[in-house]
Amino acid sequence: MSSLNMQALRAEMCSWRQELHQHPEFGFEEKQTAAFIAAKLREFGMDEVTEGIGGTGVVGTLKKGIGTTSIALRADMDALRITEQGNYPYKSKNHGVMHACGHDGHTSMLLGAAKWLATESTFNGTIYFIFQPAEEWGQGALAMLNNGLLQRFPFEAIYGLHNWPGLPVGHFATCVGPLMGAEDLFEITLTGIGGHASRPHAGREVLVAASSLVMDLQTIVSRRINPADIAVVSVTEFITNGTRNALPGQAILKGDARSFLPEVSQTVQTEIRRLAAGTALAYDCIVDVKYTHEFIPLINDEQCTKAALRGAAGIFDPGNIDSNIKPVTVSEDFARFLKHVPGNFALIGNGEKSMPLHHPAYDFNDDALIYGAKYFIALAESVLIA
Repeated sequence: MSSLNMQALRAEMCSWRQELHQHPEFGFEEKQTAAFIAAKLREFGMDEVTEGIGGTGVVGTLKKGIGTTSIALRADMDALRITEQGNYPYKSKNHGVMHACGHDGHTSMLLGAAKWLATESTFNGTIYFIFQPAEEWGQGALAMLNNGLLQRFPFEAIYGLHNWPGLPVGHFATCVGPLMGAEDLFEITLTGIGGHASRPHAGREVLVAASSLVMDLQTIVSRRINPADIAVVSVTEFITNGTRNALPGQAILKGDARSFLPEVSQTVQTEIRRLAAGTALAYDCIVDVKYTHEFIPLINDEQCTKAALRGAAGIFDPGNIDSNIKPVTVSEDFARFLKHVPGNFALIGNGEKSMPLHHPAYDFNDDALIYGAKYFIALAESVLIA
């Protein structure tokens, strides 16, 4: 790789990233972002650029040589409904929405790789550059798949990556098997009879019942899940219709559960329903439980992970590559693709001092751009050997 050309590419990626950061768009609303991506792909000389896949998704197709192998490289492009706290010159101009997870960086890295592979590389086969909407709420990959992604762009393997705060820039991490967890959401509504705060005996208020249930839910992981398995159950919202001197007649608990195995997810759901029903019986109220499966576990394929590590070996220092990172309980929509084709998902460093993902002061580290782009390039060239 020409260092001069790479320096120019790095500068372009920084410019793209900061432009995208100023104009964040929520899931399935990424019209300006998609138009930006499509224009760049056409500028690079893609064989085909297809827009509107799964709503706002974009796919660039690049073919070289006579090879019949095809792979996909994927980036997510949506932002979050968070008000940015940073004071960067490229701060979000869309109030209440920001790139708090680094999807602006992911998109820019893949665009950088696409430009290089289109203009400088001599790989042999087909690459589909997938820019996915609505990753943050777990619907974008499914929307693209339901819109015929695999039939219209038949790839044999798929690769993606995510920046990781706390991991130094220039570091790479992945593993075979489970890397990221499933996310389930639950909403429990307890209904009784509210009344005057001075006369609790005259009604069936639900504040005490809901408080008891919050504590009981913590026993699911500690007492119902095998200690060898991983699970997290968190109540994240507690909503009542009471006021200062009125006891509530309704309480709503909302939360999320993480796991890596379908049977663990099912156990969590079963136990939540059992505990909720028991609470309603004990406190003489009515309960309704809604439980949904938003994200599925992300399971890396062994052969694709070996391919990813071969690609990373030419870019990252050997001591900066972790080939057996422990699974993390965050969730990633990329997992939907892995239900249909083998693939690998990896993490690259965003810096030890980076703010956490989804924090209002988070920012993608532009120093990581060149590592992500080089990784995608090396990976594609090692899989699609000329």
